[in-house]
Amino acid sequence: MAILEARGIVRTYGQVVALDEADFTVEAGEVTALIGDNGAGKSTMIKILSGTEQPEGGTILFKGKEVKLSKPADARNLGIETVFQDLALCPHLDAVNNLYLGREVKRKGLLGALGFMNRKEMKEGSVGAFSELGATVRTLTEPVGSMSGGQKQSIAVARSASWANEIIFLDEPTAALGVVQTKNVLEMVKRVRDRGIGVVFISHSMPEVLQVSDRVQVMRRGRRVAVYKTSETSLEELVGTMTGALDEEVA
Repeated sequence: MAILEARGIVRTYGQVVALDEADFTVEAGEVTALIGDNGAGKSTMIKILSGTEQPEGGTILFKGKEVKLSKPADARNLGIETVFQDLALCPHLDAVNNLYLGREVKRKGLLGALGFMNRKEMKEGSVGAFSELGATVRTLTEPVGSMSGGQKQSIAVARSASWANEIIFLDEPTAALGVVQTKNVLEMVKRVRDRGIGVVFISHSMPEVLQVSDRVQVMRRGRRVAVYKTSETSLEELVGTMTGALDEEVA
């Protein structure tokens, strides 16, 4: 059974139909790649399944039961975390404070009541999270705004992995990264999957999709048009399905 399933999702923006009765599924312990050209509906689907936007039609099921995701907190309460392209990091805060942003650990007693944080516990938790995922973070004490794109991405993924226990959505996690940084992020994705978490990997890079995913779902013009096991498909088939070229060949 799928952990999360979207059935017949509809979302429009004025006269533009972003999702036209679109379907999508997420399985536990799998990396599901979501691909499609710009405007295919990928980001809109993720925004709806993360509670950022609401659909105008369709049904969302979590472990077989219908749910309403009216806000991001609803998704987070189900164990669903999202890393959008902007990463949502606070550049003036260090890695530890970003990892625990909104989930700070307060000190016990009166100091905690006054708002003092348990920095030691948060730092130990951060070290453990980064180590478990193989994240390379230069320092835990400098503002993340001074760090490289790869380190920022690692912190964002580690933060989501620390709090997610069901699903993580990753929207273009390797965009604008170098070869080494991209390799590190893809290894982190595999480690998250190996913990039994469902990972949704949105990317325009077909080689990365084939390298890291277990299953590929293809969207075109606001609908899911195909689902492939990665081991049974090819770059040519994915591109042909995504662009509609395979439909033309069949016709």
